[in-house]
Amino acid sequence: MSISDLPAVNATLNGISAVLLTAGYLSIRQGKDALHKKFMVSALVSSALFLACYVVYHANIGSKPFPGTGVVRTVYFLILVTHVVLAAAIVPLVIMTALRGLKGEFPRHVRVARWTLPLWLYVSVTGVVIYWMLYRIY
Repeated sequence: MSISDLPAVNATLNGISAVLLTAGYLSIRQGKDALHKKFMVSALVSSALFLACYVVYHANIGSKPFPGTGVVRTVYFLILVTHVVLAAAIVPLVIMTALRGLKGEFPRHVRVARWTLPLWLYVSVTGVVIYWMLYRIY
């Protein structure tokens, strides 16, 4: 594997995170607390691996300009801007949510998780969309 393979690895890790987050949400809704914890810790690990690979890739390669034109260019940048802003915001929310859950502070955990989950899912899914738009479609 080379550094040029990391965008695909990153998209895969984002996709895995989205699946794990969804499974974690469904498991807690079914009252399966232990399974929820396993899924959510796994999502956290997957996202942390993504972040490490993302930093390595961009430190070595830099940014790739989007080659699309017209309306699709506007759509791409709308997705990209919201993704980047929320990706920065989600890090402290994920840490806070995870710590509260791991400490057993469940009422406080739930209050912040209601915001963290949809934002984290959005960032994970749009990460995959950005990959496809930037590296596969255009």
